[in-house]
Amino acid sequence: MNDQSTKHVSEKEWHHKLLLFVSAFLVFETVTGLSIYLLPFSVSNQVMVLLHTLGGLVFTIPFLFYLARHLMVYRWKKFDHFKLTGYVSMILGLALSVSGLILTWQAVFQSKISQSWDMAHVVSTFALVVFLLPHTVLPIVRNYKARSAGVMQSIVRAQNKYVSNTTIFSVILFAVILLAGYSYEPVALNNEFPEDYNLSYGGDRPFAPSLATTTTGKAFDSKSMGGSESCGTSGCHEEIYKEWEVSAHRYSAMDLGFQKVQSVMAEQNGAESTRYCGGCHDPISLFSGTKNIFVKDLTNLTGYQEGVSCISCHAIKETDIKGNANYVMSQPERYMFEMNEGKNAKFVSDFLIRAYPQKHIESLQHTLFKSPEFCASCHKQFIDEEINKVGWVQLQNQFDQWRKSRWNHPGDPTKTVECRECHMPLTDSMDPSNGDTKDYNRTADDKKHRSHRFLAANQFMPKALDLPGADEHIELTEKWLKGEYDIPEIADKWKTGPAVPIELVVPEQVNAGDKVNIQAMIINNKVGHEFPTGPLDIIQAWVEIVVTDQDGNEIFSSGLRDKENFIKPGAFIFKAEPVDQYGNLIDKHNLWEMVGVRYRRSLFPGFSDKAEYAFSCPSTMKKGEGQAKPIPQTEFEFSADKAGELHITARLLYRKFDQFLLNFLFGADAGITASVTVMSENQKTIIVKPKQS
Repeated sequence: MNDQSTKHVSEKEWHHKLLLFVSAFLVFETVTGLSIYLLPFSVSNQVMVLLHTLGGLVFTIPFLFYLARHLMVYRWKKFDHFKLTGYVSMILGLALSVSGLILTWQAVFQSKISQSWDMAHVVSTFALVVFLLPHTVLPIVRNYKARSAGVMQSIVRAQNKYVSNTTIFSVILFAVILLAGYSYEPVALNNEFPEDYNLSYGGDRPFAPSLATTTTGKAFDSKSMGGSESCGTSGCHEEIYKEWEVSAHRYSAMDLGFQKVQSVMAEQNGAESTRYCGGCHDPISLFSGTKNIFVKDLTNLTGYQEGVSCISCHAIKETDIKGNANYVMSQPERYMFEMNEGKNAKFVSDFLIRAYPQKHIESLQHTLFKSPEFCASCHKQFIDEEINKVGWVQLQNQFDQWRKSRWNHPGDPTKTVECRECHMPLTDSMDPSNGDTKDYNRTADDKKHRSHRFLAANQFMPKALDLPGADEHIELTEKWLKGEYDIPEIADKWKTGPAVPIELVVPEQVNAGDKVNIQAMIINNKVGHEFPTGPLDIIQAWVEIVVTDQDGNEIFSSGLRDKENFIKPGAFIFKAEPVDQYGNLIDKHNLWEMVGVRYRRSLFPGFSDKAEYAFSCPSTMKKGEGQAKPIPQTEFEFSADKAGELHITARLLYRKFDQFLLNFLFGADAGITASVTVMSENQKTIIVKPKQS
C-alpha cells in the first residue's frame, strides 16, 4: 500500500464514529474504574460503580467489534512499536472485558466477587493505560509535528476533531455521574432524642445508667441499627441469619422475662431507669431514645424484633471490661438504597455491596470480635449506688471467671479456649465471610464460619416465643448442656463426656437397718466460667437422688418436684438468693433493689462440689411402698437366703426459669413450666446384707 493510500485509510479511521464511541466509553470506564479503586467511599463513587458496570455492558460488544475491525484494517502494517503497543492493548482490553463481565455476573448472581478476578480487572486497567496512551497519543503528536499542506493536514484535522468529540462525549458521561449523585436522596435519619427525653442522669450521659454510648453522644435512628433480615435475604449471609434468627441475641429484647421485669422496673423507678438493661438487651431502643416516659412497652418495634441486631453488634467500635454494656456504638455509613423499601432498591443495594464491598467489610468486620474483652462489655454485670441506692454489688461475671480459670493461657492460643471457640463453634459454610487468616488454627479457604446461634443454656425461650427453627435450636441446646455437642477445633483441649458430670460415691454393701451415707460429686468439667452462670436468682441446677430396692420400691429421694413443678425443700441446689437492704428475698429479678445475697452456690471451672445424703436402710419393706399406685401389701425382709440391693440414681438437672418466676410472669393458672434437662446421670448399686440378729 502506497503512502497516499495509507494516509487515506488513516484519515478515514480517525473520522470513524465507532472509534469515537469506543474511545469515549474507554476513557469513561478507565477514569471511573480508577476512581472506584483509588477514591474513598461516597455516593458519587457508588454511582460510578453502577454506571461503570452499565457502561461496561454497553461498551463490550462494540469494543470487541472495533478491536476485530481495527486489526483487519491495519493487518498489512509493518510490525513496529505502535503495532506492539496495539497488540498488548488489545489483549489487555480483552482481559478487562472478560474480568468485568465475570465480576458483574458474580455481583448479581453470587454472594461475593472473586478477589482474583477483581485484581485481574484492576491490574489490567493500569496496564491498559500504560500501553494504550503511547499507542494513541504518540501518533497524534507525530502527525501534528509533521503536518504540512495536503493530506497530512487533513489527518491532523481529523485527529483534532476526534480528540474534541471524545472529550465532549466523555464530559457528558461524567456529567451524568454528577447529576445522578446530586439527585439521589438517602433515607432521612432522625438522630435526635424526643423533645420530652428525660436526662435525669445528666446531659452528658443520655443513656445512663447504662454505660453504653454512641460515637456522637447523640441518638441513632432505629432504622440505621436494624434491617438484619436484609443480611439473610441478600443472598450473602443466609446461613448466618438463620442461626441468629433463633439465638438469644436475637430475642434479647422480646424475651418474656425481660419485658415483664422492665415494666416493673419502670413502674417503680421511672422509665429512664430501664436504660440500665437496654445496652445489652435492647440497644436499638436505647440508642433511639425509646426508653422514655410515655413510650408503650419502652421498646421500639425494630428493637423488639431484632434485639442485638447484626448492625448493633458489628458496629461496636470500642469495649471496656468494666461491663454493664460499656461499649461505643457507631452508625455505619450505609450504601445507596440499602434502607429503601422495594425489590428494585434492594437489588441495587445488594449489587453495590457485592461489587464494591470494601466499605461494608471495613465498617462491619474487625478483629475486636475475636477477643473475650468484646464479650465482657455485656457478659459482666454489676449494680451500684446509682441503681440500688446503697452500694456496689457484683452480679453475673462470665468474663473474669473465664479470665482467672484454667481455660485462659495468655499468649498461648494452642492451650486457651476463648468465648467464641465454645459459643460460636466453626461450622461448614458457603457464606462469603467464610475463612479467616487471623485465627491461629484457620485458613482463608477453610469454608467455615463461626456459628451465630450463640448456643448456651436457654432451652425455654425459643419455643415460648415460637421462633423459626426453635425445635432444632432447643435440641442443639440440650446437646450443648449435656456436653454432647462436638467442637473439633478444641477437642484436644478438654476432656470428653458431660459438661458437668455427676458421680456417686457409695459403700459397696451395708447391713439392713443401718444408716447409709452417700455422696454425689459434681464437677465443672467443660464450662468456661462458673456453672451455672447468668442470673442465678432465676436459673436452677440441682441434684435429684432416688434410692429404690431391688423391686423398685422407693426408699429415699431428694430433689424431686411437686405437682406444681416446684423443687421440694431440702434439695441440693445451685443458685443464688439475693436480698434487698431490708433482708427481703429478691424473687422477681428485681435486681435494682439488691444489696447482697443470703445464699449462693456455683462451681468455678475445674472445681467440684458434693451433695451428701443419709438415710436408714430398712430391714423390712412393704412391697409397693413409695409407688404412685400401691399394690397389695406384702412384707419383704432382707434374709440370709435372699440378699437385697439398693439402686441409687443421681441426676444433675437444669432449668432456665424457676417456677416461681414463671408464675409471676404468666400466672399460676397458665400451667407454664420450664423444660428440664438432664445434664448428667450416674447409677450405683449397694448390696444389702441381712440384718444381724
